[in-house]
Amino acid sequence: MIVKKDQDEIQNFLVDAANVKGFCDAVYFPENENDVIEIFKIAGEQNLKITISGNGTGLTGARVPKGGIVISTEKLNKILEINSKEKFAIVQPGVLLKNFQEEVEKLNLFYPPDPTERNCFIGANVATNASGAKTFKYGATRNFVTGLTIILANGKVLNLSRGEFKFQNSVLNLDLTDNLNLEFSLPKIKIPIVKNAAGYFIKEDMDLIDLFIGSEGTLGFISEIKLKLIDLPEKILSAVIFFDEENNAFQFINEAREISYTTRKANKINIDARALEFFDFNSLKLLKEDYPQIPENANAAVWFEQEINSENEEFIFEKLIELIQKYNANENEAWFASNKNELEKFKDFRHAISWKVSEFVAQKNITKVGTDIAIPDSGFIDFYFYLKNIAEQNNFDYVIYGHFGNSHYHLNLLPKNQDEHKFAKEIYKQICAEAVKSGGTISAEHGIGKLKTEYFKLMYSENEIRKMAKLKLQFDPKGILGIGNIFEEEVLLKARS
Repeated sequence: MIVKKDQDEIQNFLVDAANVKGFCDAVYFPENENDVIEIFKIAGEQNLKITISGNGTGLTGARVPKGGIVISTEKLNKILEINSKEKFAIVQPGVLLKNFQEEVEKLNLFYPPDPTERNCFIGANVATNASGAKTFKYGATRNFVTGLTIILANGKVLNLSRGEFKFQNSVLNLDLTDNLNLEFSLPKIKIPIVKNAAGYFIKEDMDLIDLFIGSEGTLGFISEIKLKLIDLPEKILSAVIFFDEENNAFQFINEAREISYTTRKANKINIDARALEFFDFNSLKLLKEDYPQIPENANAAVWFEQEINSENEEFIFEKLIELIQKYNANENEAWFASNKNELEKFKDFRHAISWKVSEFVAQKNITKVGTDIAIPDSGFIDFYFYLKNIAEQNNFDYVIYGHFGNSHYHLNLLPKNQDEHKFAKEIYKQICAEAVKSGGTISAEHGIGKLKTEYFKLMYSENEIRKMAKLKLQFDPKGILGIGNIFEEEVLLKARS
């Protein structure tokens, strides 16, 4: 096992895509489960903080250490099995999502979760319950995890299969090996009924496996993952549709969303979007340098994607054209993908806006100030204009884009200097409070990490957060795993009392 302590050699582990920066004493590179157990043993004896690191594509500082040691997952990068007959795969945490998806597609299978940055590690996707554009149809990573091998802070190995361990009346008795019996209790906390990745998943009579999904490296080390696969769609209808007016784009999204819900419920052939993504005027303006073919009169755009087959292809295309015309978009200016290369170009177009924002914050040497909020669909349009107005009234440069099928917004404020950056964070907090007030979440897909612990307090009371922290300490009594993620250290101290 390689251990690196030279600071020049470990700088890549001290920053993430949001430009959060940190420090540590060493980075460990385990190559198997026993290496991880040995690291945990050393850390436990020396009371060292442990930060588990993915590939650095996160936006909350979760993989950025604030002291102690880092465990890199990059050498645990094997696809252990792809079972075409039973449609599942078993992978190690350091497998790149992009590589995994390519491998399963060779076997005519499909793994839908698709975070914006596909150079992420699957283990980190599980740790943050990552999602992406296809969440509108398929949901987040959680929906595809059927098994996990977890190494707990005490070095014990916990093998979980979905449906095997369930809480009953919020209590679970877990009989581990070596005559170790543990009892865990769930706090009674109500989580919002929207796309949500803020804090632990807690639900009455829930499956234990779901507690670890989205736990951001605070409960254990994910050493092996079993994933559900589905059949690869025969064809994809993908289009980028440009609108002269924002309201037309929103009405298009609203109707496409409602038709999709009805189609799934009735199991009939009609519009059934798997992705409904939005770009505002400022996003298109920022992208126009790289994509000069964006129409001059475009004030908004929607990326629509649906799975089709040779039998329904013509019918679905006609339905989409009808919807485009209904909301005054010009089908002749829309972009349609007709092959795999063009589909990939559309993905690059969607992802390019995120890259542009990341480049901006890196150049300004500031942390990203971008919302990850989602609210109930009923307030979807009004909340967009709230976001737009608050940015403009405070004279910020900004872009708004996101997964609007899920009423999930990425407003990125683009401060020009440190003073503006400080003010932008104040505005960000106001926005998070408004999202919570509207029945939503402060984090729909990126998690809490270290950047959002302050805003996490807007969603839950001090007592509720302390109860979550107590749950963490049941799995990690010494409090050494993922310190600073989800909970500030002082919260863990109070949870001990």
